[in-house]
This record gives sequence, structure tokens and C-alpha cells, in this order.
Amino acid sequence: MPIRNRFAEMLPEITAWRRDFHAHPELLFDCHRTAGIVAEKLRAFGCDEVVTGIGRTGVVGVIRGKSTASGRVVGLRADMDALPIHEATGAAHASTIPGKMHACGHDGHTAMLLGAARYLAETRNFDGTVVVIFQPAEEGGGGGDEMCRDGMMARFGIHEVYGMHNWPGVPAGEFAIRPGAFFAATDQFEIEIEGQGGHAAKPHHCTDSTVIAAQLVMAMQTIASRNADPTQEIVVSVTSFVTSSQAFNVIAQRVTLRGTVRTLSQEMRALAEARIKALAEHTAAGFGAVARVEYRRGYPVMVNTQTETDHAMAAAGAVAGECADAPLVMGGEDFAYMLQERPGAYILLGNGDSADVHNPAYDFNDAVIPAGCSYWVELAEQRMPAA
Repeated sequence: MPIRNRFAEMLPEITAWRRDFHAHPELLFDCHRTAGIVAEKLRAFGCDEVVTGIGRTGVVGVIRGKSTASGRVVGLRADMDALPIHEATGAAHASTIPGKMHACGHDGHTAMLLGAARYLAETRNFDGTVVVIFQPAEEGGGGGDEMCRDGMMARFGIHEVYGMHNWPGVPAGEFAIRPGAFFAATDQFEIEIEGQGGHAAKPHHCTDSTVIAAQLVMAMQTIASRNADPTQEIVVSVTSFVTSSQAFNVIAQRVTLRGTVRTLSQEMRALAEARIKALAEHTAAGFGAVARVEYRRGYPVMVNTQTETDHAMAAAGAVAGECADAPLVMGGEDFAYMLQERPGAYILLGNGDSADVHNPAYDFNDAVIPAGCSYWVELAEQRMPAA
């Protein structure tokens, strides 16, 4: 079945919801306004249960079909939080809060799942239970992990769980997915190199931490080029280089390096952590300095299970006519935590020729709302066909 007529009719209303969320962005777990609106609408739609405060500010709605004889429970998840970016779209619905904006389309994700929830609550043309999940703090806060730690999967009896993200560069309204590892693990490191500071005109009296740090930055590039299997994906990026002195004539006592590691397997993740620590410590020691390394593991690899990926492809194909093969993505996604708890799949919905996500010129494409809503409904009805 293609895009459902009901969503074409609802498009102005769902667009208004989306633009209201866009104008009032909230960061991480501070999604109180958004969560409040979501909960209010789910109650108005007639959801059988609406529970707030899951994972701090997450919201869960339960919609039972005309029959629940199948016993199947399917979870559908959207994220609600924005990013600490100053918006530059110039749109009439632009952020009203300086330094905060929906630069990743979570406003659209929330609006589309709300639209699908309204339709499912009206029709209930399925045999089982749909659990709609509205998650805070995807952008670095681990809100998905928090909701799982709150016992969400067991509390609502979820058997399988699905997520969706808009994707600039994919034609508007088209879908793409892949089974197995899809989005990367996202780790962070901080390295402090302690040397011997002093006068820049007397480098022989110093242990120059800046030179040591520069050597280390270059050495760390060999993790991907010389330590890792060339057929495995790994990114090691130093993103910050800060010295303890800003004077022109002072050799700094300390330098702090910060950066990120992206991997798609546990083996590469362990390799990167071990090599960063070894290179930092031994490079510093070779120059007579000391290195202290803090390596923080972030989101795990997001892995789509094969069977559920097939289900997602079938639903997307029913809506758009086909579903393309998605590339590997070295960005992170905390839906990974939910996929560690239950089988499921994460799909991309084309946002068309827009600015990329996390860009101040980005905006969600409202024209794709009917496709996204139709996908959620098609997936629920295919997974739990009415008797």
C-alpha cells in the first residue's frame, strides 16, 4: 500500500506540530515541554496507556489493536532532543532560543510518530500492541540507554523495536537500510602530556610538550593505516589541541589532546583503545615526558538484526515501491542500546537535497511526513496483521 490518504489530509496539522517543536528546541534530558506536548497528544488520541518519566523525560504510549490474541508487542521509537547550535535557516519557524536548534530532524521524527500514533489509535487495524517510544537525549546523553535501564522493554513487554532517521542526500520520501552493523560505536579520548615548560629561547632546558603532542597526533594516524585490518572500518580523529600557555615566548608545560574514535566491531574498538594508550605513553616517555590517557566508551555499534531488517524493508517497499541498500555510517546512534535489548531495525528516510544534519542551515523536510507516518503504520500492520 502506498502513502495513506489520511496522512496527506493530516499533513498541515502534523507540519504545525513539527514546526512548533522546531521553534522550541530542548537539549538532552531537558525535554520537558516537548515531552509534555507528546504526552498530552497521546492521551487525546485515546492511547490505552501513556507513561511519562521513563529515562528521566521519555514518554511511552500503548495502543492495543482490535485484537491482542497474537500477543505480539512492537515498539516504534522517535527521538525528541535538539543540538547546541545557533540556527541559520532564516525560516519563519526558526528556533526562538539562541544557541539551540533542531539541526538533526528530531522534531520531524517526533511529529511523524505522533501522526502514526493518532492513526493507529483511530483504526486499531492490527492484532497485538504498538508501543510508541519518545526518547530524550539521543545527541550524546544516552537517553536510549536510560530508558532501557528503567526497564522499558520488560515493563511494556516489547518483543521487537524499530527506529527511523531522516537522511539528507537520499531522495525525499525514499528509504534505505542495511542488516548487521550500521552505525558506529562512538568513543572519546583525552590525553594530557606533561613536559617541562620554560623559555622559548631555551628549548634545551625544556621538555617540549607541544612537539611531543604533535608527534603523537601524527603517530595516531597509523592506527588506521598500519594497525587495523584494511578491510575493517575505523576512524581516529584528534579534534582539539590545547596548550597550557598562550604566550609567544613560553614553551608550554602541558598539552591536552581530545578526540573521537569510530568503529564497527568490538575488535577494532579494543584495538583503538589499546593503541592510543600505548602510543601516548611511549611517545611521551621517549621524549622524557609523561602522558595520562582517559578513554571513554560511548554508544555501542548499532546492529540491525536480519529478520527485522527484512520486515522493515517490506514495509518501506510497500510505501515507497522499493527500499535501497544503505551505506555504513560512522556516526553514532543510541538506538543501539535498544537493539542490544531486543531484535529490531533502524531505517533511513530520505530528506532530499537539504543541508546535512548538524549544520546550522539544516531543516527537516515536511514533505516527507506522509511517507514516514505511512511507514510506521505499514510496519505495525504487517507485523501484526488483523485477523
